[in-house]
Amino acid sequence: MEYIGIDIGSTCAKVAVLDEDENILHQSVQPTGWSSVDTAEIIKNMLLEKGICPETGKVVATGYGRVSVPYADKTVTEITCHARGAVWLHKKKDMTVIDIGGQDTKIIILENGMVKDFAMNDKCSAGTGRFLEVMANTMAVRPDALCELARKGKKVKISSMCTVFAESEVISLIGQGEKKENIAFAVVNSIADKVAAQCSKMNVGTGEVFLTGGLCECGYLQEILEQKLGSPVLTGPECRYAGAIGAALCSRNI
Repeated sequence: MEYIGIDIGSTCAKVAVLDEDENILHQSVQPTGWSSVDTAEIIKNMLLEKGICPETGKVVATGYGRVSVPYADKTVTEITCHARGAVWLHKKKDMTVIDIGGQDTKIIILENGMVKDFAMNDKCSAGTGRFLEVMANTMAVRPDALCELARKGKKVKISSMCTVFAESEVISLIGQGEKKENIAFAVVNSIADKVAAQCSKMNVGTGEVFLTGGLCECGYLQEILEQKLGSPVLTGPECRYAGAIGAALCSRNI
């Protein structure tokens, strides 16, 4: 039996397939595009090409586009899936999970492997992957390059809480001749400040923090979050699949 987790986010769709022993048989990520329905069909065809049949396996869909997966046996919320995926990846049951997605940021507090509390940011995309993407486009660099530039910057600050106004601030800084690395520093620190503010509202302690989502490979963001939270922040390339892995684990209960 194959256990398939499909996490269709607002920006990217992730897939994880586990076997009976919870070994990963397949992982993949692709842009969600404009249609989650089309993305779900593309994923199905991709799985079939790899000899993985959704119809004979168990499928759980999660994420922004989870209702757009017609062959899913069940849909499960991102909160539950990221929690289960984080526990599976981290091998610990007590932690705070920070999932920075394309359009929202989720803070999930786990105790004994169960969700004790959670919160999501408001509808503004400031502090999310989309925010970083918009700013990177404005600066004519890739998001990963912006993160590396930020490590070399200093002092500059973006004050706006709105993505649109923050973009105007960046354009103004560019016009003033501010160094690119200093602007990048301001962008990444703005994201970290908003995430830290969310955590403070939830009384997150000084225990371990597990970073999931599309920015899990931004090393500088990880470092800044550790400073602002006063806690070790653990992450890695596999962590972007936390939601899909959690969904695959959920499919074992169907």
